[in-house]
Amino acid sequence: MTPNRTLVRMAARVALLLLAHGAAAHEFWIEPTRYDATKGQGVELSAVAGTGFRGERKPWSPDHAVRLTLRTSRVIDLTRAASPGDMTWTRFAPSDEGGAMVAFESGYLPIELPAADFEFYLKAEGLDAALAARRAEGGLRPGRERYRRCAKAWLAGNDPTRARAPAGLPLELVPDGAPGVGAELRLQVLLEGRPIAGALVKAWRSALTSGVPQPVFARDSVNVAWQGRTDSSGHVRVPVLAGGEWLVSTVHMERCPARDQADWQSTWASLTFARAAVPAPLSGPASSSPATRGTAARP
Repeated sequence: MTPNRTLVRMAARVALLLLAHGAAAHEFWIEPTRYDATKGQGVELSAVAGTGFRGERKPWSPDHAVRLTLRTSRVIDLTRAASPGDMTWTRFAPSDEGGAMVAFESGYLPIELPAADFEFYLKAEGLDAALAARRAEGGLRPGRERYRRCAKAWLAGNDPTRARAPAGLPLELVPDGAPGVGAELRLQVLLEGRPIAGALVKAWRSALTSGVPQPVFARDSVNVAWQGRTDSSGHVRVPVLAGGEWLVSTVHMERCPARDQADWQSTWASLTFARAAVPAPLSGPASSSPATRGTAARP
């Protein structure tokens, strides 16, 4: 079996496994109605959970939310702007053309999976340390876990410092520059402000229709487009070769200190952004590009 086909089948199996058990350990991302911060142009923000880059919108839950912020020329707290149960979390109109970074942090929620399913989930998400610890203990008990979300979305503008400034989330993907500008996105994975080496980072892509995201429930975008691990400084280079809406995600798992609640706790981080349509290359000799540490999967 080829590596690409292996990745496709693994993604499909993970999707079915998570759906079968109602696991909230799906991907989670912030979905804006547009990916550019045009002065005075209204933007609506929602959240989506699903498998791959396809899912369903999630209502705002103040009991589960820790914070929702917007970084423009200053950091704006939107946490109290959302109404309980609303599918549209908030609306705003940028005051300038500099761009905006949205950041959301949730509290923990519990989940439990049968032992075999929990082990497969750890393997699929590249959580090698947790998998080794489970196996050393026999791996016969159900997987008792609590999880939380840390999601960001970049609305393009002309001030890249707004994109590369850390939001202070427990786990976050911090770009080195404005996402979607070039064919490669270099970013750093930070846990409590410190870089993580060897973290598995995954990327998905979905087409944009006239610059607008496709309906999240109607997409065919479960398969991973690329995946790779961070280097010793927590950095990774994600190829963004095609235009469209992009989702980049990673997860960190560790022992849960509150053992009466769970044995493990995970933190999921995501970043969504868009890249404009890429023009077709001119005919001529093929050019080579620097290798990117990771694996491309068939779209």
